[in-house]
Amino acid sequence: MRDNVMPTISTLLVANRGEIACRIFRTCHELGIRTVAVHSDADDNALHTRVAGAAVRLPGAAPAETYLRGDLLVKAALDAGADAVHPGYGFLSENADFARAVIDAGLTWIGPPPEAIEAMASKTRAKELLGIAPLTSVTAGDLPVLVKAAAGGGGRGMRVVRELAELDGALADARAEAWSAFGDGEVFFEPYIEGGRHIEVQVLADAYGTVWALGTRDCSLQRRHQKVIEEAPAPGLAPELAAALEEMAERAVRATGYRGAGTVEFLVADGQAHFLEMNTRLQVEHPVTEAVFGIDLVALQIRIAEGGPLDGDGPPRAHGHAVEARLCAEDPAADWAPQTGTLHRLAVPGAVRLDTGYADGDLIGVHYDALLAKAVAHAPTRAEAVRRLAGVLERAAVHGPVTNRDLLVRSLRHPEFAEARMDTGFYGRHLDALTEPAPDLPSRSRLRSSRGDPHAPLAAALADAHGRSRFGGFRNVPSQPQTKRYRTEPDGTEHEVRYWHTRDGLAAEGAHVVDVVDAVDVVHVVRVEAGAVVLEIGGVRRRFDVARYGDQVYVNATALTALPRFPEPAAQYAPGSLLAPMPGTIVRVAEGLAEGARVAAGQPLLWLEAMKMEHRITAPASGTLTALHAAPGHQVEVGALLAVVQAAVPEEESEES
Repeated sequence: MRDNVMPTISTLLVANRGEIACRIFRTCHELGIRTVAVHSDADDNALHTRVAGAAVRLPGAAPAETYLRGDLLVKAALDAGADAVHPGYGFLSENADFARAVIDAGLTWIGPPPEAIEAMASKTRAKELLGIAPLTSVTAGDLPVLVKAAAGGGGRGMRVVRELAELDGALADARAEAWSAFGDGEVFFEPYIEGGRHIEVQVLADAYGTVWALGTRDCSLQRRHQKVIEEAPAPGLAPELAAALEEMAERAVRATGYRGAGTVEFLVADGQAHFLEMNTRLQVEHPVTEAVFGIDLVALQIRIAEGGPLDGDGPPRAHGHAVEARLCAEDPAADWAPQTGTLHRLAVPGAVRLDTGYADGDLIGVHYDALLAKAVAHAPTRAEAVRRLAGVLERAAVHGPVTNRDLLVRSLRHPEFAEARMDTGFYGRHLDALTEPAPDLPSRSRLRSSRGDPHAPLAAALADAHGRSRFGGFRNVPSQPQTKRYRTEPDGTEHEVRYWHTRDGLAAEGAHVVDVVDAVDVVHVVRVEAGAVVLEIGGVRRRFDVARYGDQVYVNATALTALPRFPEPAAQYAPGSLLAPMPGTIVRVAEGLAEGARVAAGQPLLWLEAMKMEHRITAPASGTLTALHAAPGHQVEVGALLAVVQAAVPEEESEES
């Protein structure tokens, strides 16, 4: 009976971008559904536009001009002949007005009813619905608290407040970031529970009263309240607690007449569960649930939207364990600074699922988040899944801007994670240790100040010399040593390599750090090929794959910059100069700030938005603002001069002069 009245979706528009658009298109293609992408000017020719059957331009680049314009998205769907819209996650995925506009236009909405979105997508209203009274004001006794965006997710529009003096600034920052990301500046307070685990339950509901609670996920490893590593099922939960979480999630779904996919999130501390929110959309981490249950959540979303039922006997039986890691263009050692540039190559060995919105040669820009890809490993046990994912990421070729790949590998192998003792404070405790140089090789030439492989510069130099050595002829005596200089990225350590040509080929000394003369090895060069070098180090042969893109060189997992023989003089800036740490857009300038203003050390002066995250630029010292080159709306490149603060002269120095 139900099948007879099910509408059939023939063409689906995804009102989103990047990897989630690509992931939804993949399911549509398997189902025989035609696909339509939308794109901003910044996303012209992005991967999601190339894999879709058609694409519609949204003029502009900023989210507020493009992916947050519900009217343009509905028009794009109608113009392209689509009969359904999937919102993905983020942007307008939890916007009830957008859902209504889609439905009012005669299109099928792949998501919950607008009334359910209104009830649960606003975190304040969700708490009221479940009988949880939110904080309406904050006193010293309430601290620490979390200022949190009422709409959206993904860690945006959230600030931790530990001192009352920080409250006003945190409110302003959270509201501005929430408005930029979701078009809604509403924020609220909730207690900030430290040392807890972030546990969530995936739910699915159809129009006939069937609700699936698809087990638990642990998403405790987070930076800036945004998830980094997720897994299913959540390890180490008492069976009765896991059952209670699923029961609470199902109760929330039934209370709102919910249909479609959603996620109910909790913070678990001391065996107690605290409700956080319900996300009325697909989650970034949904693949781990798909892997464990052997299902396609997007296909089920589409089936429910077409009026189809879920199996009344419940979901398939869960099997094994799945772990997901988010590969992002950011530098964890530099306060998670986003990175931009060309992604020359992204190649991950088999045995894992890779969801990405980029292909080789694509540009990573400043307008959207830093997520490059999600790698998901599934295995019979948690230990096997974790080991598999760490090994695959370690061997992956990621040639382009700096990423968090090394951090992911070290996090997966950290004893606290391996033993499932992690909580949301994991990176607060361990980030410094996870990003410092590690003694990866038992060699005297270990680079004590570099994050790269100590022999990567040597391999790079030999690969570079390979072509010239083939045509230079044999020599009866060794030639004079040749010198090459490299800089390890992103830490900036410089290396010098010496090699020479002999009758038997290339010989070399190991790379050493400039000014560290005792870190030298004599290394036997076994073989040099185009793009590969084999070295014997301490009796062990190792292969180094080398790829070069202009001055950028990648040796296995180490990124290098080839330095000129005669370095160009560096640009000179006045003391107190504030340079843009990344490319982005100036979104705010401190109220009343102008040249000649007195500023205090640490005072926020400018706010730079890059990859949907705001970054504060603060005064390096107390003194006078002598130059201001930034204004709201200005696009700046990395290293651009933003302002200059002339430090105040201490009174004792002033008296002496």
